[in-house]
Amino acid sequence: MANFPPSHYPDIGHLGEDLVAQWLQATGWIILHRRFSCRWGEIDIIAEYDRGAIGELSTQHSMLAFVEVKTRSSGSWDAGGRSAITPQKQAKICRTAGIFLAQYPEKADYSCRFDVAIVYCQRVLKNLTGVTANQEALATSSLPGYKLKLQEYIPAAFDSSIDNG
Repeated sequence: MANFPPSHYPDIGHLGEDLVAQWLQATGWIILHRRFSCRWGEIDIIAEYDRGAIGELSTQHSMLAFVEVKTRSSGSWDAGGRSAITPQKQAKICRTAGIFLAQYPEKADYSCRFDVAIVYCQRVLKNLTGVTANQEALATSSLPGYKLKLQEYIPAAFDSSIDNG
């Protein structure tokens, strides 16, 4: 069996983010940014949802979601990514969200929340046939050698307010 360099394998984190972004779009969200970064940190996905009437521009009905995506394979040490959302990580995401809102002041009056998406990535062997997983998924994606499942989407996963003042 060949021992390929790491660059030969896809980045499962990016694959998980792709799946979550596609699912968000399919459920009515608009993806504003992917991997928004500043000196304080990075936010995987920033999405907007307008709950106002069609054709009506109203910031009071708009929502921004700052989404942290955790993609894990079986046997991960951190409860599928949940325990990786430490208070320090939450603070970095909040600070980065504040920078985003400072750069886009027209969105500063939107309601904001911090969501977490848990994605399971499974390596698929070519000689394996049939369905091996029976747990429901919000969304799935397959590509050569991998199957991804959006296992859980947690809206408002941690409480925090963004203060631009």
